[in-house]
Amino acid sequence: MATTSTIRWLALGAALALGAPAAQAQQAPIKIGELNSYAQWAAFTVPYRNGWQMALDEINAKGGVLGRKIEIVSRDDGATTGSATRVADELVSREGVSLLFGSFLSNVGVAMADYANQKKIVYIAAEPLTDAVTMAQGNRYTFRVRPNNFMQVGMLVDQAKASGAKRWAIVAPNYEYGQSAAAVFKRLIQERVPGAQIVTEQYPALGKIEAGATASAIEQAKPDGIFNVLFGPDLTQFVREGNTRGLFEDATVLSLLTGEPEWLLPLKDEVPEGWTVTGYPWDEVKEPKHKAFIDAYRAKYNDTPRLGSLLGYMVMTMIRDSIERAGSTDTDAIIKALEDAKFDTVIGPVTMRGIDNQSTMGAWVGKLVLKGAAGGMTDWTYKDGASFMPTEAEVKAVRKD
Repeated sequence: MATTSTIRWLALGAALALGAPAAQAQQAPIKIGELNSYAQWAAFTVPYRNGWQMALDEINAKGGVLGRKIEIVSRDDGATTGSATRVADELVSREGVSLLFGSFLSNVGVAMADYANQKKIVYIAAEPLTDAVTMAQGNRYTFRVRPNNFMQVGMLVDQAKASGAKRWAIVAPNYEYGQSAAAVFKRLIQERVPGAQIVTEQYPALGKIEAGATASAIEQAKPDGIFNVLFGPDLTQFVREGNTRGLFEDATVLSLLTGEPEWLLPLKDEVPEGWTVTGYPWDEVKEPKHKAFIDAYRAKYNDTPRLGSLLGYMVMTMIRDSIERAGSTDTDAIIKALEDAKFDTVIGPVTMRGIDNQSTMGAWVGKLVLKGAAGGMTDWTYKDGASFMPTEAEVKAVRKD
């Protein structure tokens, strides 16, 4: 016959056995969906993935969030709107992710914003820059971390005032991002530089530039200022052709994103010195928290960080903070945790503005310079994005929600 003590131990064992599955279920990871154009735009997206992976490893090493590890289910979005929404649907329907983040191309970002609104799931746009993501196509489910076209173009136009240039040429890729940036530039240059006019606009197909024809058309228009939005291989070809022709020698050049290491490194010693650009002078950053991020990244990957690396890291830590503040993975709770939230990031305080779900992350603005056999930035300053955002009236005029 079992003793009273034995019965008690058996009962305790049974209780523990019955409770074990429930305890394990409570500790299931928080699944988050991520999608990006890894195959087609590896120069930016692979460093970006390194950044969020580093942040994820740090977060999970400290126990995750809400007592649970975070699991990222990552997919390639195919760099097309159709493929991206299909992949997003798989992440939501099959994988059961709590929210989505990522995307590179602006047209994909717009499609993802629409998907988020339809499916009522949070989407954090990591890299798309078109204003439409948080303006015309903006909705309560879509948030963006990077400074948008309006903000970054505004930073560059501010630098154009002192140049005296009045006759401007525009060269931009012929898709959502390039068209959006060009439209903002045309508006702001004419508002802020009296007498400014656009003398030619060139819109080569993305990834298919005919650099000779493009440079020739700009040359014939005789501009004294050039606004460039090209990136990737298109930028490299355009710079090479322009250098050969002396196209940039007597012109003020404003160039979006060209100071980012992703696009500077392929230029090597052909860097067009003197261009005013937005970018990321990581090698000159001295702030302790930012420098600690740079040192950790270099130690982990044996490589120098790109802007994508910084962005991926920031997005992941902001997602962690939002879930922690929400106290759950409930969509409405996460939205409330993001709206007007202040984040302590590696580049300093960043706020997610509630009226348009656009963050106040800024950008570095400076001039291109050749440093040895590669390009970098000089005379740069970090511009706080809060000073360059659309006004509340402008937001309300275009947002439908």
